[in-house]
Amino acid sequence: ILLSTSPRSTMESTACSSIPVPEGTKITLTLPDDFHHHFREGPVMADVLEHATQQFGRAIAMPNLKPPVTTTEKAIKYRDALLASLPSQLPHGSFQPLMTLYLTDNTTPEEVRKAHATGFVQACKYYPAGATTNSDAGVTDVKKTYPALRAMAEIGMVLCIHSEVSTPTIDIFDREPVFIDEIIKPLVAEMPNLKIVMEHISTKEAVDYVLSAPSNVKASITCHHILYNRNALLVGGIKPHFYCLPILKRECHREALLEAATSGNPKFFLGTDSAPHTVESKESACGCAGAYTAHAALQLYAEAFESVGKLKNLEGFCSHYGADHYGLPRNEGTITLEKKEWVVPMRYKFGVNEVRPLRAGEVISWSIVS
Repeated sequence: ILLSTSPRSTMESTACSSIPVPEGTKITLTLPDDFHHHFREGPVMADVLEHATQQFGRAIAMPNLKPPVTTTEKAIKYRDALLASLPSQLPHGSFQPLMTLYLTDNTTPEEVRKAHATGFVQACKYYPAGATTNSDAGVTDVKKTYPALRAMAEIGMVLCIHSEVSTPTIDIFDREPVFIDEIIKPLVAEMPNLKIVMEHISTKEAVDYVLSAPSNVKASITCHHILYNRNALLVGGIKPHFYCLPILKRECHREALLEAATSGNPKFFLGTDSAPHTVESKESACGCAGAYTAHAALQLYAEAFESVGKLKNLEGFCSHYGADHYGLPRNEGTITLEKKEWVVPMRYKFGVNEVRPLRAGEVISWSIVS
C-alpha cells in the first residue's frame, strides 16, 4: 500500500490511528478482487459490470440464477454472457469473471472435476435450501454433498458457503452460529484438506470460529456488515435497501467484524456480496434481500478501515488474501483512491429498470481517481 499526502509526518501518524486522514490523501493498492459478486443475468449484467470493472480485476460470479448454474456447460454459457457484456473500455485493461457451480444434493464428483478442468470454474457454492435469494434448489443435507466435496478437496477446489441454517424454527439472528455448530464444525473435521470460505460472515461467533479454525477455513466480509448494524434497517422506519442476508446484526457483531477485517489477518478478505434488485422489488410488501454496493465498495471499505486507523491493512484485505486462498496470482495492476467526497446518485440504471445503491443521496468520503 502506498499513501501520499502532505506533510509526510501527518500521513505516518494518521495512517496508524483513528484520526481521519487529510483531504487529498491518496492510497495506491494492488488492484483488488471481489470474491462474492452477483451479476444477475440478461441485459442488467452490462450495468452491473460497468460498476464492478471500475473496482476490481476479477470477481467470483455467484451461480444462483434462474435456473441455477449447476453444470459445467451452464457455467461456460454464463461466463460467455458476462464476457460479452463487458464495457468496451475497461478501466484497468482487463476483467475476469471467476465462475462457480451451484452445489446440490446431486452434484457428482465427475461434474466437479469437469468444471475444475476448465481453468475458470474456481469454486462450488453451498446454499442451504431456502436460505437466501434463489436458493430453493440448494443443499438439503450436507452429507449428500460429501462425495462431491471429497473430490473438491482432492483437486484443490474451493467451497464457498452461505453459512446459515434455513430451519424455520431458528431465529433469523441466530442462524449463522447454529450453522457453525451443526454443519461447519463437523464438515471441517471430516474434510481437513477442503478449502472453505465462509462467505459474508455477520457475527462475532463466526469471527471467533474462523480465528480458531484450521488454516483451510477463511471468511469473506462485506462492506455493509462492517459499516452498519441492524439499527440502520429498523430504526425510524423499515429501510428495505439495508435488508440483506445474512441480516445485519447487533453493534457488538459489527465491531467484531470490523476488527477482523482491519486486523491484517489473512483469514479475512473482501467479498462484497453486492446484490442488485430493482427498486420495486426492494420497496414492496415482501422485499428482496440484498444490498447493492458495486458502485462504491472499495471506497466504503476505505471509510471503514480509516475509521479505526487501519488503512495500512486495506491492501492485504482487498487485494492479497483472497487471491492467495484461491491459489490465484495477485493482480499486477494498481488502483488509486483519494480522500475526496462525492455524493452517490439516488438510482442507477439496471436494464430497463433502476437499482438504488447503498448510501444513495449521501456522501462517501473516498473516490477512485485512477
